[in-house]
Parts: sequence; structure tokens; C-alpha cells
Amino acid sequence: MDLDQLDLNPRITAAIKKGRLKSVKEVLCYSGPDLQRLTSLPTHDVHYLLKVASRHLQGGRVLTALQLFQQREGFPEQHRRLSLGCPVLDQFLGGGLPLEGITDLAGRSSAGKTQLALQLCLTVQFPRQYGGLEAGAVYICTEDVFPSKRLWQLIEHQQQLRTDVPGEVVQKIKFSNHIFVEHAADVDALLECVRRRVPILLSRGMARLVVVDSVAAPFRCEYDAQALATRAKRLQSLGAALRGLSSTFRSPVLCINQVGRLSGCALSLGEAGLAGREGSS
Repeated sequence: MDLDQLDLNPRITAAIKKGRLKSVKEVLCYSGPDLQRLTSLPTHDVHYLLKVASRHLQGGRVLTALQLFQQREGFPEQHRRLSLGCPVLDQFLGGGLPLEGITDLAGRSSAGKTQLALQLCLTVQFPRQYGGLEAGAVYICTEDVFPSKRLWQLIEHQQQLRTDVPGEVVQKIKFSNHIFVEHAADVDALLECVRRRVPILLSRGMARLVVVDSVAAPFRCEYDAQALATRAKRLQSLGAALRGLSSTFRSPVLCINQVGRLSGCALSLGEAGLAGREGSS
């Protein structure tokens, strides 16, 4: 069975392949210490790998809905959502951002969209038991410069904001080292970034969250009302590329858009039918 079918952080998958392990059955032939030696993975990653691999081999049997629910409850580390770091918002979104699909966040100026995106860039770095994915984030700016000052303010207050996480855990995380910022001033640059540069970070396990702030800006600048068909086609290409990344690397994608007062001002992937879930801020 193909190792790429396992629900693993790309970092772990890369380590397995580097250790020249070619199948799920081959992984299960080794003990924990042997896998550590072959892959250079830490103990908790090896334990997680063995658990996922063994469950994958059992996946062919028919399960009832109750068994599926109990199985999910028995393995909380395999949650399929990224926490927002706020219980109220997590409950509203059914547990957080889905790991597969595009979440479209739209709202008026100064509604807090970027603030929420920055918090997610920090939340994704927390251990799984605290709602994170133990990886960094890619933040693609298309309109304004990256809000580094606001990011630092959030980092400085993480211990107060995340009282559910032990202080020593928060202190160990080098948040700013794992946020990769890209700037794309036009549609071609945005597509180039999504198709070429972002996959490198995701495939190496360096990031598990992609933020595009915002989708509308480059399209609004390049296409007028007479070029709606071309705009829609390019927007669909972007949506397909982002969905492909999310599906391949099991990484949530957050697209931010500003809603204007005039009808037709908002431009989102949801319009193209490509967003997995729409939200508002």
C-alpha cells in the first residue's frame, strides 16, 4: 500500500521515504527503535506512524457509523480540523478549519480578518493535542505589506491568549521562524507562487497552513467588467491549484476577502464554487 495514502504530516512521510521504506506493510515490519534509526524521527512521531499505519491496514473492513465515531474518539490526535485557538469560534466552525478544502473569510475593512489569519499562523504551530498541526504557515500578501507588528503583538501575548496550553510549551515554540511570507502583486505572480513555491514548503513539512490575503486584490486590478469570462477562468485556475495543495498535503487553505458596499465588489473562490466552507468576519 502506498505510503502517500497515510494521514501523516508531510515531514514524517519525507523521513519515511528517506529511510527507503516503500510500503505500509514494510513500516509495520520494524520495531519502534528500528524505525527511529532508519528515519531519524523522534519517538512520538514513530508511535504516531505505527498507529496510523496499523489503522490503515484495517481500513478495508466494513464499519458501522457507531464504530467510526468510536474510532475517531479513540484517536483524538487524528482530528481533521485546525483549531482557531478560541473555543467559541471552534464551536461555531464545528471544531476549526477543515484540513482539506478552502475556507473563504469575507468581511468589511477592519473587521478582524487579518487578525484571525495571523492567530491561525500561530495556532498551526502548536502540538496536536492543543489543536495545532506542529508545522508552520505560508502567508501570501497580494495587497498590503505583511503586518509584522501585529504578528509580534500576538506572539508576545500567546501565553495570556492560550491559557489552555502550558507556559513551557508556548515558550519552546519559535513562532516567527515558521511563518513564510510571500508577496504577489498580480495574478501571474500569485499563480506562480501557489503552483511552484508553496508546494516545496508543504512537501517538506515546513508548513501546513496556506493564507491568501487577499484573493480579490490582484483580480480587481487586472480585470474590468468587460473581462469577466477571463477573470472567472483565472479565478477557477487559482481555486483548483489551492484545492490541489490542500488535498495533497492535508493542509487547510484560508482565503481572505474584503466586502465592499457596492454590489459585485466582493470576489471570492466561493463564487466559482471552489471554496470548501465560507465564513464571515
